[in-house]
Amino acid sequence: MQTKPIRIGTRGSALALAQAHETRARLAKAHGLTDDDFEIVVIKTTGDQIQDRPLSEAGGKGLFTKEIEEALLDKSIDLAVHSSKDMPTVLPDGLGMTAYLPREDVRDAFISPKVEKLTDLPQGAVVGSSSLRRQAQIKRLRPDLDVVMYRGNLQTRLRKLDEGVVDATFLAYAGLRRLGQGDLVTSLMDLEHFLPAVGQGAIGIEARLGDEETARILAPIHHAETESRLLLERAYLAEMDGSCRTPIAGLSHVEGDRIRFRGEVIKPDGSQTHTVEGEGLLSDAEEIGRELGKELKAKSGPNFLEL
Repeated sequence: MQTKPIRIGTRGSALALAQAHETRARLAKAHGLTDDDFEIVVIKTTGDQIQDRPLSEAGGKGLFTKEIEEALLDKSIDLAVHSSKDMPTVLPDGLGMTAYLPREDVRDAFISPKVEKLTDLPQGAVVGSSSLRRQAQIKRLRPDLDVVMYRGNLQTRLRKLDEGVVDATFLAYAGLRRLGQGDLVTSLMDLEHFLPAVGQGAIGIEARLGDEETARILAPIHHAETESRLLLERAYLAEMDGSCRTPIAGLSHVEGDRIRFRGEVIKPDGSQTHTVEGEGLLSDAEEIGRELGKELKAKSGPNFLEL
């Protein structure tokens, strides 16, 4: 019998809370528990507090995880629920990504009250995005558009769109679905032209390494295929030295006992793209990711990511 609540750490945005609640629901079902057996601990991160400049100028992905990871290390929470695409490739000593939920649809959603597709926007239209990866992909397809930095959580970005601050924006379809707002999508971007961010659509659960009780609790909800895909993608990103400072995309697919991957790195202005593709045994996912990351880094050259 559960004698003390399982403490789940999360950011406080609507999407972060929805992901924490999904994790709680899966754990409750797996172990015959109720919501009262859990405590959702909301932790405000540095990234949540910075709204006046791009995160790439403030320190990168770790801004969304630092305070949560400190809570894990001092044992004030038992596990942390994250959007996997927000996670740095190097975690603090003693912590690890110990479970993943089944991955959602990875595509980017185009949202506009004015047109149906990105290609329908008039010349000079304003598109808002906080992602350097999306900005570069937009410019690659439509260099005539005015692409602007667009900070804020999902609700803030949608409000700005309604207020006419921009003509269109992009959001992860998975996040909209988890919030029950999939009906807001104007159209979905095809993966050929709009590869997602590494880890997009996957909820990752971080915990203390060696914490056997938490590992036992998480085991029934862990999705092994998603873990293999993320092992490959995160290894690829680590080799690319990827962060939110660089327009890097990548996506893996599992077919039987094999895993396939396609990745790309783009100039911020969309003018040049280098790609990489490969496949191999599922059991070698992490090594495949490392090798493909090295290959793409060599192909793009030593100064490509700095420009």
